[in-house]
Amino acid sequence: MKIAVILETKELEKAWNAFRFAVTAKKQGHETKVFLMGEAVECEGLTHEKFNVDEQLQAFIHAGGEILACGTCLKSRQLKATDNCPMSNMIDCVNLVVWADKTVTF
Repeated sequence: MKIAVILETKELEKAWNAFRFAVTAKKQGHETKVFLMGEAVECEGLTHEKFNVDEQLQAFIHAGGEILACGTCLKSRQLKATDNCPMSNMIDCVNLVVWADKTVTF
């Protein structure tokens, strides 16, 4: 199955759970992609002793997952795209939803 995850928050527990979900989907053999929008574009490098978002983000990348980051959201925060979170746009987000069999939002 093709699963799209749209993450709109950097709230620690929600973002951590979104990436745990994405990692689990990859481990079960599902094609899984994550689109970061709004404050979620700040998730890379986000760590906490209980809810280590970056650790799960890295696990998703290492499992072969793909992450896209909203370019407008990055620019509004004066952030740049990274290798793990390349700049994307709303057309890519729409295409992701069309591609997916299921879309989950956090």
